[in-house]
Amino acid sequence: MSSSPTSGGVPALVLVSGPERVLADRAVDSTLTALRSVEPGVEVIRLDADAYEPGSLVQHASPSLFGGVKALVVRGIDAGTDELLADTLAVVAEVAAAPPGDLTLVVEHRGGARGKKVLDTLKKAGARVLEAPAIKTDREKSEFVTNEFRRRGRRIDPAAVRALVEAVGRDVSELAAACGQLADDSTGVVDADLVETYHGGRVEATGFKVAETALAGDTPAALRLLRHALAGGLDPVPIVAVIASQLRQLVKVSGAGRGPSGSLAKSLGMAPWQIDKARRLANGWTDDALGAAVQAVAAADFDVKGGGRDPVYALERAILTIGRARTGR
Repeated sequence: MSSSPTSGGVPALVLVSGPERVLADRAVDSTLTALRSVEPGVEVIRLDADAYEPGSLVQHASPSLFGGVKALVVRGIDAGTDELLADTLAVVAEVAAAPPGDLTLVVEHRGGARGKKVLDTLKKAGARVLEAPAIKTDREKSEFVTNEFRRRGRRIDPAAVRALVEAVGRDVSELAAACGQLADDSTGVVDADLVETYHGGRVEATGFKVAETALAGDTPAALRLLRHALAGGLDPVPIVAVIASQLRQLVKVSGAGRGPSGSLAKSLGMAPWQIDKARRLANGWTDDALGAAVQAVAAADFDVKGGGRDPVYALERAILTIGRARTGR
């Protein structure tokens, strides 16, 4: 069985499946855009699971006395009440049995077991399924950035991808916004210098500079960068988090053996350029030294989150310990 297309070639039933908010929002927006391309006056009704009133979906799905095309968007059905799940199943069954031609039901499911019966019913009814998979690893974020520029007809060089992920990669929505800003405000190939101009002063970018310099063994330079960052008002907690993240990557790559970085990227959850960087930093490190560095950063993490009296001293001590571990002193 398949749901018949309504306006703009959009079927009567659409399922947006996956936890990534940016991709889910785009899937809904693209569906509504397709509807509006044929029916500019389409009525869009959004129903959120956490504020759902029993019966409202069924009521909105009923034919209007005044006619017109409607799009019902049900957000977060994976967190829906029993009433919302029951109402959605009822509307899906009615639409699947006799597609009305003037109604499109869009259901968002972010993951988990709750609402699975709705998912299965939608799929069995032939709903169009739009995936919104999670973007978690740095490799996935790097691919996301590259694709963001590609869909805008623009190019970004690998060093700029690296700089942008390091600067704003903690939040995918913010990463998407940064890509859009760079694409809109520039011409030609986006390079690392442009990313540095826009985002070089962010705590994440500063943290990466401190971490990379410390792990490379240049302790004096790492301390200078750290003091500059702290003087600018940056908090020690995210800086420790970035150092810990970089150290974990170094440990992963050190234990992964040889092989092309592209082949290892997926299994390690890293982008190829991150593997190449970690391999460069791994020169001079032994397993015992890495263990000592991990312990030092773990202690600093505890101290800066309230376990110690002086977070700044704890962070400086961790960088000094990292330097001594690397040189074997």
